[in-house]
Parts: sequence; C-alpha cells; structure tokens
Amino acid sequence: MHSNIQNLAVEIVRFVAGGFPGWVACEFVDAEGNGHTLIDKYPGFSSEVLDADSSYPQSGTARCEVLARWQDAWGRELVRITIARPDVIESTAGLTEFVVLSTQLSSGNPAIGPPS
Repeated sequence: MHSNIQNLAVEIVRFVAGGFPGWVACEFVDAEGNGHTLIDKYPGFSSEVLDADSSYPQSGTARCEVLARWQDAWGRELVRITIARPDVIESTAGLTEFVVLSTQLSSGNPAIGPPS
C-alpha cells in the first residue's frame, strides 16, 4: 500500500439499501467537531458482510490519501485527507477533503477492498 494511503476510522451507523453488495451509512467527526456522513457499498468500509439485520453501529474504515500533516497551536497533530483517492467516494454534502486528527488514521491493510 502506498505510504500516503491510510485508513480513516468511521462508525457504520445503518444499512441504507440492498442489492449486491448492500449500501451502508458511516459517520466520522473532523478535527473541528463537524460530523460527516459517507454512504457507499459496505465492502468499502468493512470486511464483515453487512445487511439490514446486522447490528449497528459498528467500527469500520474508509481508505483515504494523506495530503498534508501539521501541528496546530494547541499541539494537535492534524492531517488533511481526501477520500476521493484511492476509492472514489464523497460525503453526503459532496465533500472529499477533510482535516482530521492523526489519531483517526491507521496504516496497513484493513482487509477490505475498494467499493465495487
């Protein structure tokens, strides 16, 4: 995995639509405390098979690319990310770039692939 590709921690909050595979809604909060919702096919967020009968909320990840890192005046390690790469997703508000805390990111293979 490319060193700039990370996994953003998200909370999978509900099943949205069936089909194969099904669609789920995920949420995360950025460094400024703003909530964001992502909706996409569940394999993009979890290695678990999810459907309307699954238990929610549950932990997941969204792959993202790190664009910049810095420390703010309060000593927080901040990271600007895009969720448009490597997978093509955006928030329900149409946003693809966010500033998050470095602790919201992890590296390595989350055992999931890109959304189908």
